[in-house]
Amino acid sequence: MQMRPELLLPEILVFLGGLVVLLGGSFLPRDRQWIARAAAALALLGAATAAALAMAGPAQSAFSGTFTVDTATGTARVITALTTLLVLGVASGEIAGSPRESDTYALLLLATTGVMVLAGSTDLLVLIVGFLLASIPLYGIVGLTGGRAGAEAAMKTYLMGALSGILLMLGVTVLYALAGGTDYALLEETLPAAPAAAVGAGVLGVLAGLLFKAGGVPFHFWVPDAAQGTGATAATFLTTVPKVGALVAVYRLVATVSAGDGSWLLVAALLATASMVLGNLAAYWQTDPRRLLGWSTVAQVGFLLVPVAAAGRSDLALPSLLFYLAAYAVTNVAAFAVTAALPEHRELADYRGLARSRPGLGLALLVALLGLVGTPPLAVFVGKLTTATAAWDGGHGWLALVVMLSSVLSLFYYLRWFAPVFARPEQHAAGFPGRGGAAAWPAVTAGVAAVASLVLGVLAGALWAALEGPLGM
Repeated sequence: MQMRPELLLPEILVFLGGLVVLLGGSFLPRDRQWIARAAAALALLGAATAAALAMAGPAQSAFSGTFTVDTATGTARVITALTTLLVLGVASGEIAGSPRESDTYALLLLATTGVMVLAGSTDLLVLIVGFLLASIPLYGIVGLTGGRAGAEAAMKTYLMGALSGILLMLGVTVLYALAGGTDYALLEETLPAAPAAAVGAGVLGVLAGLLFKAGGVPFHFWVPDAAQGTGATAATFLTTVPKVGALVAVYRLVATVSAGDGSWLLVAALLATASMVLGNLAAYWQTDPRRLLGWSTVAQVGFLLVPVAAAGRSDLALPSLLFYLAAYAVTNVAAFAVTAALPEHRELADYRGLARSRPGLGLALLVALLGLVGTPPLAVFVGKLTTATAAWDGGHGWLALVVMLSSVLSLFYYLRWFAPVFARPEQHAAGFPGRGGAAAWPAVTAGVAAVASLVLGVLAGALWAALEGPLGM
């Protein structure tokens, strides 16, 4: 048996960082909790560096093939670590000096470890471990940072997580009974000869758990409630980071089971369509910006599921998924960071005149919302373009059309937020906080993430043009 634990160095660094922050934070006075935040940031930077260095080598497997270190795993590790680092920037303004500051940082690191495990797992039992490690700290994060509303959001998240976790483990049990093992290579070999109904029940059970982590239909109900009810730190994390590991895991699973049955690609396409349509329609009526972003993230899961429907049929499927995850991560963090910088503004109308009073925040919000729509030259535009191209190459031309129509539909509810931001402030408006104080770190985070979205989009667009993509052929 080849264990090779050194291949899991990024996961080990983040996990140990979480333990150090959890234990060390208990001995730090409240005015020195920034030391715990610095330790968490160092752990994340170390993990991102180790993951990037590992990507330079060939694909390898650890623990007897149950965990794979390849391009998908490496990219997911880097995205996860750097996005959590941005979330720490949001937390620096919201929970600095609070009684549970170091506890929150520790939970963020432990949940991040679970997300990384999800991304690299090629065995159903390891998938369960990653799911639990990514889920259980998330319940605590939601409950710790939201007060009374956060407790309600945590309960809803827990109940949905418990249900989807049970379904995931039931699905794993069924697939184990059919294949006689849990590693993906064995599943790919044996499942085509197994009874189709039993295989369907097992795969749908596993997908249920992963869709809960991703926040996609039909296990999406907790997302808008949690985004609205909890604090900005938890809302930013739960709508961004878990999706990275969950969607890479969905891609691996669908690619495995669709090798003998292409109907699973159609299932992925239908789930993508349902998430896009429902998320966009529900977001249109929201007046709370965080709840709007919560429904928006449900729609974004639909876009992210589009390349899954082309797994094995388009060479662009996996690269487009990984790029879209990176683009969505920085863009979504930018939007939530703006709401964290203005915690008292919980209605869209409260943002009236933001572009005049706080032009930096107004510009960051403009970049974030235009990015989520998919406006060139921002990064999500390239993500949507490549995912739609992958769907077309994979034989789902109708799905590429749904991507375009859903993008247009999303513009209407984002415009409801644009309008007050750039409107003339009312004479008796409450105004906006100054540049100092607790709002400074979230504002800086919003700016950094918005710039990252713009730079990533420009570079990716230039590369796409240089490679003579479909638009230039």
